[in-house]
Amino acid sequence: MAFNDGLRARQQAHEAGLPYISDGALSKALTEAKQSPAQAWLGEVSAVVLQQALADLNVAYRNFFKSMTGKHKGRNIAPPRFRSRKDNRQAIRFTSNARFKVLDNGRLRLPKIGDVEVVWSRPLPCAASSVTVIADAAGRYLVSFVVDVDTKPLPPRDSDVGIDLGLVHFVVLSNGTKVASPRFLRRAAHKLRKAQQNLARKTKGSNNRKKARRAVAKAHARVADTRRDWLHKLSTTIIRDNQAVYLEDLCVAGLGRTRMAKSVYDAGWAMFVNMLEYKAARAGCTLAKVDRFFPSTRTCSACGRLGEKLPLSVREWVCPCGVSHDRDINAALNVRAAGRADLNDRGAQVRPVVMLAQRGEAVIHPDAVCYTRSVEGISVL
Repeated sequence: MAFNDGLRARQQAHEAGLPYISDGALSKALTEAKQSPAQAWLGEVSAVVLQQALADLNVAYRNFFKSMTGKHKGRNIAPPRFRSRKDNRQAIRFTSNARFKVLDNGRLRLPKIGDVEVVWSRPLPCAASSVTVIADAAGRYLVSFVVDVDTKPLPPRDSDVGIDLGLVHFVVLSNGTKVASPRFLRRAAHKLRKAQQNLARKTKGSNNRKKARRAVAKAHARVADTRRDWLHKLSTTIIRDNQAVYLEDLCVAGLGRTRMAKSVYDAGWAMFVNMLEYKAARAGCTLAKVDRFFPSTRTCSACGRLGEKLPLSVREWVCPCGVSHDRDINAALNVRAAGRADLNDRGAQVRPVVMLAQRGEAVIHPDAVCYTRSVEGISVL
């Protein structure tokens, strides 16, 4: 309500040719609205939650303005849109001003809500500065805390590794290790198909349709949680064992427009690379990306000869120099060599700064199951 009211006020001011409404003016208008009889029910909610909704609106507008002026790198950002109470994901945020408290009995005390029983996935390392309560489409309530933790870099290691991402094998390392792709979505396809068929047969607006929709959401949530859990374990293993990691700068969005889109998104390449980036910065090791147009597959890692393009069906090939190559291992070796050369050209590599934990890391469901029967090479458990 507070987000939509603030957005509507700014849109109306823009259409009328009036100046941009400041953040303070919106906050003052919200306080006055709580005193009116029509919106007196806003007083039943913590004032911090309402102010945080306005803060989200302000951040959305700032990101939109940066995108319009070219200061934002990446894709263009659209202006804020109205929120709906029927959205599958709802969230509220309490800061330290709200005086939330973690009780000794393990419950979470939230202002104007009361004591909430929590199933803790991990203990808090220190006092939290804010807490976010999330209700997802599967009907689960997740609690995410923001804490400030001093991370120490890992001891220096002597090894480095090149990574070739694929679909049959999720990662192939330059040391010859292959990790098979678990294909979580493909494995759950039968269960998802049955749940979606059951949903399609239900009458729109009925309670049975709501139950069926929640069953579909739970099936998708289980797939997403399991994939995220497996990627976390694999990325942590790679970062802990190597001082430098090199991989290709893939365009996942472009690959998502091909006939392999379902397999590409099921693999979760973008999520895996993002995990490697912030974990490498936290551990104090180097992560470098090789140009996506670098011909790593058809370049001989022994003599450097550039061969002809190879179709996907060709998994092994022989170079005129006499060396027989495994397609994926050869690509990983070339990625490592190109990454080393790039670092040498730029001079000494500066240790990256420590990064904050990503938002998705804090919402891993503790009951996520990791399928490891088809995983070869690295044990990620």
